[in-house]
Amino acid sequence: MRSLARTAFALAAGGALVLTATTPAQADPVVPRHAVTVCQSASFYANYDSAGGPVGLKRVLAAGNKIGHTPGAHPVYNGWAASFDFGPNDWGYLRVECIGGYDSW
Repeated sequence: MRSLARTAFALAAGGALVLTATTPAQADPVVPRHAVTVCQSASFYANYDSAGGPVGLKRVLAAGNKIGHTPGAHPVYNGWAASFDFGPNDWGYLRVECIGGYDSW
């Protein structure tokens, strides 16, 4: 009977590991640092697909557009940075080299 209890515990613990392993990754809940778009124009996408690159063009941001990104806390995939556009207040991805002027406003 004791062996059965150990087996049941091991199965329950293994199931918990499987559930934990399948939880999607998320960015840290960090308020983005204030920055601006430093490129003349920067495409702002809804998401980033590791197989195909940026997905779902939302709009094009002009130079000086107020955005946010916190290096080290918000992900950057192949040069595409998770960023916050303070205009309509939404998240998306744009090229990391188009983010600059940190803490300038």
